[in-house]
Amino acid sequence: MSTTFQLDTSTSRANPTPAPMKRLTVPRIRGRKKDGVTEKPLVMLTAYTARQAQLLDAHCDLLLVGDSLGQVIYGLPSTIPVTLRMMADHAAAVVRGSYHSVVVVDMPFGSYESSPQQAFESASFLLKESGAAAVKLEGGQAMAETVEFLNQRGIPVMGHVGLTPQAVNVLGGYMARGRSDAEADKIVSDSKALDDAGAFSIVIEGVVEPIAIAATEAVSCPTIGIGASAKCDGQVLVTEDMLGMFERVPRFVKRYEDIASVIDKTVAKYAEEVRDRSFPGDEQTYQPKS
Repeated sequence: MSTTFQLDTSTSRANPTPAPMKRLTVPRIRGRKKDGVTEKPLVMLTAYTARQAQLLDAHCDLLLVGDSLGQVIYGLPSTIPVTLRMMADHAAAVVRGSYHSVVVVDMPFGSYESSPQQAFESASFLLKESGAAAVKLEGGQAMAETVEFLNQRGIPVMGHVGLTPQAVNVLGGYMARGRSDAEADKIVSDSKALDDAGAFSIVIEGVVEPIAIAATEAVSCPTIGIGASAKCDGQVLVTEDMLGMFERVPRFVKRYEDIASVIDKTVAKYAEEVRDRSFPGDEQTYQPKS
């Protein structure tokens, strides 16, 4: 038995709850791809809070605490200003709110690029502070040495190639990658380099479909697509995007619900009842005992 924290939805308080720990592991995730084939695709979504993790956990194999929280949670213009402290705190909340999924935490911009040693210090900080199982970093061949350095020191790494948001200033925008032969070749070679370095999985983002398929076929570890191909070994989306929390989303997002409209209607109803004094009613107030 292992003690973690369960959010009591009736009080919004996190209480210690003994529960059997049946969490998936990094080796099991990597092992889902056998002889180049993943029969049951991996499911990954982003999560930033304990309650969100609780709702997603039963349906996912991996929960990604993405640096996209900079935009989704903090309203920042990009992921660039996100800090290690922000990532560690949100990752800890997601770990507390989950039992089943492998929790992966993004390494923010500036926390790993200068050297493998810097990457180790940042990654060990994130894992010790949060209890997450693995880190994710952007970059291909240039980061292969770092991935191998971390892997050899007990830190599992998820790679990320193609459209890499932390490099948006260099890439010149968020357009799809792999349209030129040179760029296509680089995406495939970057994927191979990460695989050879020991990455347990690789996110392929914003890549034209034939190149995403070629990269998936070229590596032994699972690939996780986002704006790539259904033939990747798994898929990931920003949860708020797929739930319809924002009016504008990338073209590769399927909006499975319009939660923003549900919230808008619900809050409008609440505001109406407050203003006409129908809320709170007898059921929501304490009356003297007779």
